[in-house]
Amino acid sequence: MRLVDSAKGGTPVPTRQTPDVDLAGQPAAYWTGVAHEALIAYTRARQAEKGHTQPRFRLLRNLSENDLSPDGGGTLPEPREAMTSRVRPEDDLAAEAGVLVERGWLSRDAEDRLRLTEEGERARVDFARNAPAIRAALHEGIDDTDYVTTVKVLQRLIRNAGGTAS
Repeated sequence: MRLVDSAKGGTPVPTRQTPDVDLAGQPAAYWTGVAHEALIAYTRARQAEKGHTQPRFRLLRNLSENDLSPDGGGTLPEPREAMTSRVRPEDDLAAEAGVLVERGWLSRDAEDRLRLTEEGERARVDFARNAPAIRAALHEGIDDTDYVTTVKVLQRLIRNAGGTAS
């Protein structure tokens, strides 16, 4: 993988790294775990700087008919089920939904269905505007070709391990 410095017109950056022959023998599970934790922590920190949390953003997305919800609402177990792979142990979706109801971004009907309000939809759109800057910062120094190769390698590792890579 070539690391590039965008400030220098995309020129390769010499780095002191573990030799490739040694990297080839390192466990992918270790590095994917380290990457996962670092990326989640970075993303959540950037979102917190903007005054919101990742679970709140995911709830808004999963309850918006303009995003991930086919009907624009659901009881809390529905978005929780849709977000199973993305919810972290420390995430309290009930508490996060309560904050969104208090802010007027979600409403709760008599059957306990949560629905996005107009204010909630505006907040979802505003939160989504932060995603490109977060992605750009995380992709700094990585050209698209290398990124695509990395994703394809990860997908192959997943399939080799008996998982489904979509």
